[in-house]
Amino acid sequence: MQPTQSIRLSLGAALCLIPVFAFAHPGHGDSGLMAGVGHPLGGMDHLLAMFAVGLWAAQQKGRACWMLPVTFVGGMLLGGLLGVDGFAIAYLETGIAASVLTLGLLVAMAARPPVAFALGITGLFGLAHGMAHGLELPEMSSPAAYAIGFVIATSALHAAGYALARWFPIKAAVLTRVLGVASAGAGVALLAG
Repeated sequence: MQPTQSIRLSLGAALCLIPVFAFAHPGHGDSGLMAGVGHPLGGMDHLLAMFAVGLWAAQQKGRACWMLPVTFVGGMLLGGLLGVDGFAIAYLETGIAASVLTLGLLVAMAARPPVAFALGITGLFGLAHGMAHGLELPEMSSPAAYAIGFVIATSALHAAGYALARWFPIKAAVLTRVLGVASAGAGVALLAG
């Protein structure tokens, strides 16, 4: 694929997500699907962490490239189930802010830890994000539709981060690390706020 085609494809995919932002606030039907899509996209903490997982996955080699996003989504679904049942852990929002900081640092350093560690930390962060999603299930919403919505949005954010790091012709490695530093800085701000 030519660099120009990659840019067009990535921009086209990003443009497809724009209508989702219109549904990032409550009151759009009661199926839960759009609320589920809007939750990750409407919160800077979720958006940054999920995008960073895609960036970090692109920096990996072998199976870790696809295992990191899949593990995050799996952890998120488990956390969502726990959250819907009302289970919450102490300092959940602090954990989510810490995930933004940590994932940003891992991207900035282009870290390639052992796969078991990378999957463990990614799954744990996915669990925390999913729990927050589940706890915020809108009334009258279908939990299944809501979960499908947040899985779609999360997967799109992972794919966008991965695509940016892998396919853009500009100094992708440098840009990816800069985005990691910016994400880590946002994580510090979230922890401080």
